Amino acid sequence: MSVILARGRMVAREALGDARERAMALRERCFVTLGGAKADADEFDALCSHVLIEDAAGRALCSFRWRVFEPGAVSGAASAEAYDLASLAEWPGRLMEIGRFCTAPEARDGEALRLAIAVLTRLVVEARATLLFGCASFPGTDSEPHGPSLAWLGAHHLAPAGLRPDRRAAETRGLAGPMTDPRAARAGLPPLLRSYLGMGGVVSDHAVIDRRMNTLHVLCMVDLAAIPPGRARALRALAFGP
Repeated sequence: MSVILARGRMVAREALGDARERAMALRERCFVTLGGAKADADEFDALCSHVLIEDAAGRALCSFRWRVFEPGAVSGAASAEAYDLASLAEWPGRLMEIGRFCTAPEARDGEALRLAIAVLTRLVVEARATLLFGCASFPGTDSEPHGPSLAWLGAHHLAPAGLRPDRRAAETRGLAGPMTDPRAARAGLPPLLRSYLGMGGVVSDHAVIDRRMNTLHVLCMVDLAAIPPGRARALRALAFGP
């Protein structure tokens, strides 16, 4: 099995064979058993590469899938089922879609997420991708509890008009709404989304209600050339060493 990166007690590997089965089992646990999704596996799994992060005992801690698109080819992306990606089709460079990102409950101390971000950095550099995109999910399909966080995103991280995807899904809601406590609104963001925003990520102007996955999600996009210099140096050091 091909090891991508190792840090301390954890190793990230390309999920093939038995490792792929362990990654899918972790997804089933996170999205279906714990998250209430109707189903997790889909036709895009066969088109994507998969990453599995495990500890020294062989416990599956984190998993995600990724796929690279040439300019103009994003109509085949998984997120194109929920968003009109015509704006991304105009992007001049390679794009990488990240999906089905999940972390085991016992690994939510941030260590596995940091290794996953390091792996993402390495994959992006090796693929020569210039834009990272994917759905960032909030738990459940009731948008009201997440209203302040969505409003915070709309106020601070809305994608520019030229990059913003149009609506396609049957059920959506805009980001506008009351936000009495900005600190609490930001604290309500999923950890992965906070990481993307720290890289300069921007989001769609609406959220999609996904009843199959029992989530509410926004499309997040990160222009790799626009990552703040200090953050870019930290990411490279995390992925390739100082």
